[in-house]
Amino acid sequence: MKIIASIMLLATMLSPATSIYDFSFTSIDGKAVNMSDFRGKSILIVNTASKCGFTKQYKDLQALHEQYGDDLVVIGFPSDNFGGQELDNNVEIQNFCERNYGVTFLLSEKIDVKGDNINPLFKFLTTQENNDFTGDINWNFEKFLINKDGKLIHRYRSRINPLDKAIVSNL
Repeated sequence: MKIIASIMLLATMLSPATSIYDFSFTSIDGKAVNMSDFRGKSILIVNTASKCGFTKQYKDLQALHEQYGDDLVVIGFPSDNFGGQELDNNVEIQNFCERNYGVTFLLSEKIDVKGDNINPLFKFLTTQENNDFTGDINWNFEKFLINKDGKLIHRYRSRINPLDKAIVSNL
């Protein structure tokens, strides 16, 4: 399964992406996930970390997932890019999220969201025009809201809670 996910990721890197639906990633349990599977739904993409002051936002991300799950896909992308605040491996991350926050929404494997090894999806997201701002991610728990047509419509800094009306009103 890991080989298939790697091939899909390589294919994504070789052809220029024009849409969020051109991307795929590997879930925290090693399965290939195609963003195109989420056509027709809003998507909230969040770079996460298990040992951050904003980690408690997992609870509210889970609440969003439970309340809006029919029309919204919440995806957490664990990253260690900011202050070494992520656990060492995917098993530890998954166990932490499930045990402490009851997370059932989709999590990716641990990735880089900035720097030389930036994940292609995040390179795409940080350069897309939207109603807010572009550029590198500044910290853990930045959020990207994709509408049902696959367009990035809003980007929110870490301090914006997932249940904030700025997010919920755009779902």
